[in-house]
Amino acid sequence: MTLNNLKSVQKLLGTLVMFFSFSMLLPFIASLIDGDANTASSFLASFVFTLIAGCLLWFPSRSARTDIRLHEGFIIVALFWITLALFGSIPFLMLPASSLTITDAIFESTSGLTTTGATVMSNLDLLPKGLLFYRAQLQWLGGLGIVVLAVAIMPLLGVGGMRLYKADSASSLGDAKLNPRQKETAKSLGKIYLALTLTCIVCFWIAGMSFFDAICHGLTTIAIGGFSTHDASFGFYQGDPQIFWVASVFMLLAGVNFSLHFFAWKNKTLSKYLLDSEFKAYASLLLIVVLFSGLTLMSGDNLTSFSELFFQVISIGTTTGYTSSGYYQWPIFIPFLLLMLSFVGGCVGSTAGGLKVTRCLILLKQGLKEAKQLIHPNAEIPVKINKQSVDQNILDSVWGFISAYIAVLVCFTLAMLATGMDEITSFSAVAASLNNLGPGLGDVMVNYQSLLTLPKWICIAAMVLGRLEIFALLILFHPSFWQD
Repeated sequence: MTLNNLKSVQKLLGTLVMFFSFSMLLPFIASLIDGDANTASSFLASFVFTLIAGCLLWFPSRSARTDIRLHEGFIIVALFWITLALFGSIPFLMLPASSLTITDAIFESTSGLTTTGATVMSNLDLLPKGLLFYRAQLQWLGGLGIVVLAVAIMPLLGVGGMRLYKADSASSLGDAKLNPRQKETAKSLGKIYLALTLTCIVCFWIAGMSFFDAICHGLTTIAIGGFSTHDASFGFYQGDPQIFWVASVFMLLAGVNFSLHFFAWKNKTLSKYLLDSEFKAYASLLLIVVLFSGLTLMSGDNLTSFSELFFQVISIGTTTGYTSSGYYQWPIFIPFLLLMLSFVGGCVGSTAGGLKVTRCLILLKQGLKEAKQLIHPNAEIPVKINKQSVDQNILDSVWGFISAYIAVLVCFTLAMLATGMDEITSFSAVAASLNNLGPGLGDVMVNYQSLLTLPKWICIAAMVLGRLEIFALLILFHPSFWQD
């Protein structure tokens, strides 16, 4: 890495922080509309501080080139959430109403930007509207960043087989820089993301939410984030099945590869959805879990509507993390089954967390291939996705990613156990953080407020690693990365 390479990273990072500072003006305006001068002044001060910090980063490197190449790409992707999470914590620290420590503020900010949805805050119904809107906005911005990075930048880095999922095949790893066609693709994805958000907000409002709640939940639903304006999450709307159905539909859409939305919008056809292997596996898996969960509830004394059951499976399966009031009383088999489902998560190129459906589909097909190979040792049995053979390099990359994912899960769970936490809470807290899900089991089923400082930092690290596809962060610790 040359000095000029680092200067270009500094310039982009400074620009990013400056743009991010302006996002604090909307909560400032929301607070003024609500007549909350104290909250408004806190957001205004946060805006000024963050803008100045961004300028100080940008100014010394303003003349550096801004091409995003391989090395710069890895650094920018890693620093995107880490830097913004730190600056995003400032309003939480400045607002007396939040009463958060530095660790809690960074936890809440990181959870928001990574669209995890785990929270250390309580009494949400009593918090200032400006702060509630800010939490929702953090998730929406994080979700937008995820879509653009996953489709326009991450394929260039080739992390975990990501090159398989390019929306635009115009560039290769050999020419690893963001080209004009990809920039146009990124803009189109942003428009689709915005259109889905606005439609979701309107549908929530029509379904019976207050206008403020519709805005906040519209932002967090499309981001697959899970932050709510109420402690009871969607349990607050118990008895309003239309609200549950609106949430379910838009969570399903947000969990789909945004490249499919892009092609459907571009070609004005739905055939891409019906022909896509990942989408069919994604929809089938969710329906199968709905069926098993329904049969389990029917065999007991739990009276749950189909709209609530469907909503809860979609919420956890897409790693959104909204909960209904009945979820906590269901037989433990179902919450544990849904936690396992979150490991699969949504589709690649969506705002969902987890391993992603295509990687799990490749894992399944590779296992079936190995079984067939034992019967027919000399047969050539390709692994196919969308009727096309998957290159061996991509298969190896997917296997490496899944191995690293499991290794991080085991190591972080052991670290949590070493702090004195019980097994269920330790495993589920790490799993929910790594999968960017939010609610876990045991002590973290409702929120993470009861965790000690060290376990919270372990969860923060898991959230970032899960969102950065593991290797995009770990590669920065490899000596050879800085020598090339």
